[in-house]
Amino acid sequence: MSNTVLILGGRGRFGRNATDAFKARGWEVRQFDRKSENLWDAAWGVDVIVNGWNPLYPDWAAQVPKLTKQVIEVAKSTKATVILPGNVYNYGADAPSVYAVDTPHGAKNPLGQIRIEMETAYRASGVRTIVLRAGDFIDTEPSGNWFDMMITPKIGKGKFIYPGNPDVNHAWAWLPDLTRAAVDLAEMRDDLPAFADIPFPGYTLTGRELCAAVETAFGQPLRLKKMNWLPIRIARPFWPMAKHLLEMRYQWNKPHRIDGAAFNALLPDFEFTPPEQAMPSAINHHIDPNQSVA
Repeated sequence: MSNTVLILGGRGRFGRNATDAFKARGWEVRQFDRKSENLWDAAWGVDVIVNGWNPLYPDWAAQVPKLTKQVIEVAKSTKATVILPGNVYNYGADAPSVYAVDTPHGAKNPLGQIRIEMETAYRASGVRTIVLRAGDFIDTEPSGNWFDMMITPKIGKGKFIYPGNPDVNHAWAWLPDLTRAAVDLAEMRDDLPAFADIPFPGYTLTGRELCAAVETAFGQPLRLKKMNWLPIRIARPFWPMAKHLLEMRYQWNKPHRIDGAAFNALLPDFEFTPPEQAMPSAINHHIDPNQSVA
C-alpha cells in the first residue's frame, strides 16, 4: 500500500515542487483546496502533511500562528508527520556565518521571531515534525522569489542585479533537489527524532559566483549591478511589503552558509544537481523564445 501525502499550498513554489517529487516516488498525493475543502476531512488517513502555506510577509503576524495551530491540531489527531520548509530567518543578523543544527535561533527582528515561535509550537506539540531548512529558493519557473523577481529578470538586457554585497557567501536551494530530499526524509520519518531540524546545504555562492553560473547558462556576458534599494525605502510608508524587505536586507550582506553535516549523515548518497545543470531551467522563462540557452 502506498504512502499518502497531503500538500498544503500546492500552487506555491515549495508545494508545487513537492507535489512533483512525491508523485515521482509513487506516493498518493492529495492537494488541499482551502476554498472548498475542510482540512480535517482532507487530512484523514494521510501519512504526511507538507505545510507549504506561506502568506505574504505583511500577513505573517496575523496568519502564521493561526495556520500553525490548525495544522498541529489536525496532525495530532491524525498522527500524520508534518514536513515544514524552514528557512534561515531564525538565526538573525548576529548569528555566526555557518548555520548548523546547534546554531542558536537568536533573531530579534519580527519575521525571524515569527518563524522561531512557529517552530517552537511544533516542537512543543509532540507532533512528529521534520523542518527541512534551506536558503533562498531557485525554482524552475517564476514563483515570486528573489532569484526570478529581482536578480535575473533583466538578463535579457545583459544585466544581473544583486541585492547586496556580491563578494560574500549566500545560501541557496534548488527546489527540485530540496523537495526530493523532503521525500527521502518522509520515507525515513519513523527513524527520525520527533522534532527533526535538518539544515539542507544546497548551494553556497557569492553574488559573483551566482552571476557566473547564470552567465554560463545564458551563454552571453552579464554585467553585475548592485540593486538600488532607494525605491523600496521611498515606498515604505504606503507599501506594506517594503518594510519587511528592508527588515531582511541584512541577509544579502551577511556571509552565511548552511552546514550539511547532519543532512549528509542522514542521506549520504543524496545527489545534488550541480548549479550549471540547474541554471538553464532556472532562467529559461527570462529568455526570448527565439534565443537558445546554453
